[in-house]
Amino acid sequence: MFNIGDKIVYPMHGAGIIVAIEEKEILGKKRKYYIMKMPMGDMKVMVPIDSVEDIGIREVINDQEIEQVFAVLSDHKTKMPQNWNRRYRANMDKIKSGDIYEIASVVRNLILRDREKGLSTGERKMLNNAKQMLISEIVLAKDIQQIEAEDLIENIVR
Repeated sequence: MFNIGDKIVYPMHGAGIIVAIEEKEILGKKRKYYIMKMPMGDMKVMVPIDSVEDIGIREVINDQEIEQVFAVLSDHKTKMPQNWNRRYRANMDKIKSGDIYEIASVVRNLILRDREKGLSTGERKMLNNAKQMLISEIVLAKDIQQIEAEDLIENIVR
């Protein structure tokens, strides 16, 4: 179980800090929720405590893991399907996994593909979403500002 002040990651939404634990009645059912404040967009998210494992909530990465994320970002592009539909599905599966290294590889591959050939509207949206998830976790892991995290990613991906 997590506590107030813990930094956690909500797959498909990004990283945030638990600011409260509250009991709420929704649709006639009382449940306890983590109230999570996201560092970007000043959004608050309610996470049912009894669904944490099913959702895939995890702690924000540590300093050693952040270095591994940077290594993934600086690595060479992995082979991706030429067919955009297969590539989109493969990337979406990686993002849905909530695995920070998979998300970093999607960000890296799409940034490099964008520089080479450009991206479709769908892939550009996917890149922006994956990048926001990655940035939110870097912001909390390294205790830096959003713009610094964005610059870090752009400077690492070559």
